[in-house]
Amino acid sequence: MSKPQNQDNVHGREYPEPKEQANPVPWLLGLIAASLTVWGVSYFLLNPDLIPHGASASGGGDVVTASGGSGGSTDGGQIFTTRCASCHQATGAGLPGVFPPLAGSEWVNGDAKTVARILLLGINGKITVTGATFNGSMPAFGSTLSDAEIAAVASHVRSSFGNKAPAITADTVKAERTALGSRTTPWAGGDELKSQQK
Repeated sequence: MSKPQNQDNVHGREYPEPKEQANPVPWLLGLIAASLTVWGVSYFLLNPDLIPHGASASGGGDVVTASGGSGGSTDGGQIFTTRCASCHQATGAGLPGVFPPLAGSEWVNGDAKTVARILLLGINGKITVTGATFNGSMPAFGSTLSDAEIAAVASHVRSSFGNKAPAITADTVKAERTALGSRTTPWAGGDELKSQQK
């Protein structure tokens, strides 16, 4: 009896063992990766404001600057750009009917303690700013920003957008934080803020 024609192939190896070949990384891909690395490092070295607060190698103290001035580690203008401009806009004009303006605001240009209170606890509810009523919510920054940072951003706003109010010190913010005690609830609109003014 004869074997089927394919029977010899069934017992043999199907394919030869694979061999590892030397395939180097394409030089163009390596050049792109090196270029991106150099660009990334130089970008952060040329823009020190992008380094997170407290990560600076200089370890400087909390010097308050109202707007990007040299010599300070707390830049109110930078804090405004990252924390406030999305609502109040880069021009400080706000959005009509939605977010109140900071430019010409009686709250911004008024009592420094009130500005500190607003930044520390935020606001929920109605507030009238430059004759227009807004009913929204402003987040609290007391748990995320230091006294020096709050003073810096408040001072920046009080000296920008046509405002000419004096700067706020970190000591003023610290005193207001202490006076608030354990309170964490936001202010219930402009009426409650007015009742707190002395």
